Amino acid sequence: MRLFVAIDVPETVRAELAGLAEPLDGVAWTRPEQLHLTLRFIGETEQREGLEAALERVRVEPFILPVGGIGVFPVRGPVKVLWAGLGRAHTRLFQLRQQVDDALLSVDLGIPMPNFHPHITLGRVTLPPEQRDKKWLAAFERWRKARAAYEGPPFKVADFHLYASELRADGAVHTRLRTYALKRE
Repeated sequence: MRLFVAIDVPETVRAELAGLAEPLDGVAWTRPEQLHLTLRFIGETEQREGLEAALERVRVEPFILPVGGIGVFPVRGPVKVLWAGLGRAHTRLFQLRQQVDDALLSVDLGIPMPNFHPHITLGRVTLPPEQRDKKWLAAFERWRKARAAYEGPPFKVADFHLYASELRADGAVHTRLRTYALKRE
C-alpha cells in the first residue's frame, strides 16, 4: 500500500487555491479535492498497523496555519512543480512534522527523511523542457509574477490523516484511511 501523512485543506481554502490556476499549456493543475499539505510521504509499506499505532502518540496542540506565497520546484533548472506556501514557518507545524517523523522512525520503515518545505502542490509541469519555447516561458512567468505576493486565508489545523495513494493514468486517487485529532501535550 502506497501511503502518506497529510493535513487536509478546508474547502474554502481549496476553492481559493483552485482559483490560482489558469489555462497554461503543459501544466496539469491539481484537482481541488486533492489539495493537501503532505507531512511525510511514506511510499509502499505493509506495516500499516504499526504505523497507525505509532501515529496515535503524536501530541501537538491545534494551530492556525497561514497560506501565502507561490513557488516552484526545483528552484534551479526546469520547473516541475508549482506550489502555494504556508506563510511564515509555524512552530507547531514543524512540531507536528517532527512527531510524525519520530513515529515513523519507531516503526523502522527505512524511508528517507528529507528536509521539510511545507507547501500545497497546485500543479505539475508536464511539458518537457525541450518543448518550453519563449512563448510558453513568457506565459508561465506572467502567471507566476501575477501571483508572487499571494496571501490566502489562514485555516485551523485540528487533525491530520493517513492516506493511501493509488496512481492511475488520469492522476493519483487519495483515500483517507485514518484521522488523528491533534491533542494538547
